[in-house]
Amino acid sequence: EVQIMESGGSLVQAGGSLRVSCVVSGFSFDRYSIGWFRQVPGKEREGVSCISSRIGSTYYADSVKGRFTISSDNAKNTVYLQMNSLKPEDTAVYYCTVDSTVYPDYMCRGTPDYWGQGTQVTVSS
Repeated sequence: EVQIMESGGSLVQAGGSLRVSCVVSGFSFDRYSIGWFRQVPGKEREGVSCISSRIGSTYYADSVKGRFTISSDNAKNTVYLQMNSLKPEDTAVYYCTVDSTVYPDYMCRGTPDYWGQGTQVTVSS
């Protein structure tokens, strides 16, 4: 059974930084892609960033390029999303997701197989 646990969501001021974490279990960590999506009520869901340890590749949405960094610690089955220079428009529920594809761009543009419960990130202006 795939289990996903996000943490680290918080309230932060614009221009600040925050790191959210995702601990996953129940599958071969290095054989799947893991990614972060975000959702704001009334808006379309967005694939923010995805990573494939298997092929050593990452994907970033244009809206976060240069500000967000995704990384993984395979020994801890954990993926991190470091968010810098945060903007009020980054406010959303951030979901950690897991997918069997090895291509992070494909994952972030599609609908992953597994989803966590989400963690709220709020950026105040």
